[in-house]
Amino acid sequence: MNKMQTYPDHSEVSTSINTKGLFSFSIWKIIAIATIILFLYSSLRHFLFQSTAYDLGIYDQIIYLMSQGSQPISSFLGFHFLGDHAALAIYPLVFLYKLYPTVYWLFLVQAICLASAAGITWKLARLSGLDQRLALAVAIAYLLYPEIFNINLFDFHPDVLAVPAIFGAILAAKQKKFIWFILAILWILACKAVFSLTVIAIGLWLIFFEQRRFSGMIAIALGIAWFLLVTQVMIPFYSGQEAAGVSRYPYLGNSVLEVVVNTLFKPQFVFGKLLSIETWVYFLEFSIAVIWWLNPQKFIALIPAIPTLLLNILSVDPMQRSLIYQYSLPALPFLFLVMIRTLAEEKPGLGNSLWGLWNKFQKNTFSNFSHLFTIPHAKLPQWIVLWSSLVFLLWGDHTQVLGYFTRIDNWSATRNAVTQIQTKGGVLTDNRLAPHFTHRETIKLLNQVSPDFDLKEFDYVILNLRHPWPDTKDLGEKYVTQLKAKSNFKLSYEKDNVLVFKRI
Repeated sequence: MNKMQTYPDHSEVSTSINTKGLFSFSIWKIIAIATIILFLYSSLRHFLFQSTAYDLGIYDQIIYLMSQGSQPISSFLGFHFLGDHAALAIYPLVFLYKLYPTVYWLFLVQAICLASAAGITWKLARLSGLDQRLALAVAIAYLLYPEIFNINLFDFHPDVLAVPAIFGAILAAKQKKFIWFILAILWILACKAVFSLTVIAIGLWLIFFEQRRFSGMIAIALGIAWFLLVTQVMIPFYSGQEAAGVSRYPYLGNSVLEVVVNTLFKPQFVFGKLLSIETWVYFLEFSIAVIWWLNPQKFIALIPAIPTLLLNILSVDPMQRSLIYQYSLPALPFLFLVMIRTLAEEKPGLGNSLWGLWNKFQKNTFSNFSHLFTIPHAKLPQWIVLWSSLVFLLWGDHTQVLGYFTRIDNWSATRNAVTQIQTKGGVLTDNRLAPHFTHRETIKLLNQVSPDFDLKEFDYVILNLRHPWPDTKDLGEKYVTQLKAKSNFKLSYEKDNVLVFKRI
């Protein structure tokens, strides 16, 4: 019998209410509230002209084009979107755009995916023997994990679509629901090409450590087949080049297969990165939200997270080791699985180990006060939520939200400028304004063309010189000078340093 079950469920003491229904309602109410909050934050960011072209503008454009019966060729990328990440999971979103074409669908879908995973986390915790309150605390800890909030603010990425599916695959494997497991694996693969490595790792973990051989073999077979198909056929066919991520590992090779082979068989390229201070800082940031409830004996559940963590560690791009971005999301479900298993079997996680050492010291010195430094089982849910809240306040990207309101002094002028774009003609603009003009075939950023060119593919150029995108600030000013001298463009709107040039 699971040791956790020997403890009384404090949420059920002195009550005749059916607490199963009560707590089921509570978790879904929390999910609903979280969905609303996430949706409102991301929508506010876009409404205030703070969202960006990569990747929100890209996916809004291609989904809109497909909903209109056009080819999903992104003008930002210059090729079919399947040549980027082979994200087939984007296709179902076309039906939403057919109902009404708006970018806010992406914010809503993203919020639902991120928040709903808390329900599966709660279910995993309950199946592992945690009582109602403790399972609810784990689910809340997931929602308070900083990357959930941060990635929700970082535009839209297909990575978020896979989060509930990864949790769902773990749950389906645990319950031996093979059909649901296969569906979850297929959806994970459809979200992003690189997730095939995570699926392969899930298969190895299930076979060798979870005694789920059939599920494990299915995952490995599907993962390997999809990895070879997308990296060797689909992405080169649609983009004419190697997968975009290869450029982040130049010291490991110039192709996907070279990077994989050198990572596996040339450890000298890997060890230096693994043992660096930067890597340990990344591990700390990744685990800090639940670090007190992690037992090293349960780290075996992190095996499926190894591809994600290794890719982030080996990358020359520091963004992959930041909780502001989406790169650690595929590893997150397995971190919480370690937490759940630690709590379920009452193993001494890091927090309890430190408390134990402190208690031993106290017993030898101030024995009368040693009980003050022990976390009672009944208080664990409160401590989990308290610590998660503290980490959320420290690691959540709240400064970004505050920054929105430092750039709204010409918001009204910008809104008026948007109304000047009255046709589906080509638009040239900067990274922040671009997502507001993606329902057309041609939309590009300032640094994608030269102001010295004829700009014949554009009918409009719209710029915000007061609050430009930092990387193209000087380029924007150069455009204004050039456009005022061109006979085929006229300045049709100017207010508060927001300018619209229209082709004559």
